[in-house]
Amino acid sequence: MLDAAPFLPAATGVGYKPQHFADILADAGPVKWLEIHAENYMGDGGRPIAQLRHLSEQFAISVHGVGLSIGGEGALDANHLARLKHLVGWLNPASFSEHLAWSTHDSHFYNDLLPLPYTDATLARVCDHINQVQDTIGRRMLLENPSSYLAFAESSWSEPEFLTEITRRTGCGLLLDVNNVFVSATNLDFSPQGYIDAFALDQVGEIHLGGHDEDEDDHGKPLLIDSHGAEVVDPVWALLDYTLAKSGPKPVLVEWDTDVPDWPVLAAEATRAATALERVSA
Repeated sequence: MLDAAPFLPAATGVGYKPQHFADILADAGPVKWLEIHAENYMGDGGRPIAQLRHLSEQFAISVHGVGLSIGGEGALDANHLARLKHLVGWLNPASFSEHLAWSTHDSHFYNDLLPLPYTDATLARVCDHINQVQDTIGRRMLLENPSSYLAFAESSWSEPEFLTEITRRTGCGLLLDVNNVFVSATNLDFSPQGYIDAFALDQVGEIHLGGHDEDEDDHGKPLLIDSHGAEVVDPVWALLDYTLAKSGPKPVLVEWDTDVPDWPVLAAEATRAATALERVSA
């Protein structure tokens, strides 16, 4: 039996950065919850842990993993899992999530979230890994849809179907990144609204927004890169509105991980997300 996590409110959150610590405590604006990257808080002490403990007394906390390599062919790293269990144990976050991706091979770790073919074999492996994670931390996790730059010819499942089947087999929930949907739809030439229509919105425990970079491929076609280093663009805000109109209010997070701006810039993005939630709540 998986333990129930604390409540993550259907409100606006931001990805927490230490340079914003004092600003958040002074005036968080519409921000009701914060998300951290698990791997930044797996130590036993120091200022990062002290600040996180203090913030957790005032805000719901979501833990977002980037290093488990859920889709990797090899076994999950037992030491990494143990450190994650320790973090989740003392912090008792409102949510834990990871990516539908892989980042390890043998003893090598790659600083990227790499794509997977959507096949029956991949499905079985991902489900086994998710079950192991959930059994280890004793709670339901969320799995995030990736940003894609290519499609595998051997894939026999669509991405929404693949994710839905994972939830059915493992009981996990989903983290819907609408910027990732927009990036993948542009790069692979499909309808982002059609993707949302096919997505298991009833399984979504968290929604992410972020910025991306614009480039071109070798043929001059648009190529979007999920960078988390810029403001959210208007088409992604529109896709959020489309999603919330179908799903109802959900916890919505603004991510900004590179070229991190001063707090007022990030707070303005959070305010815009809060406005989107207010529209659907009304």
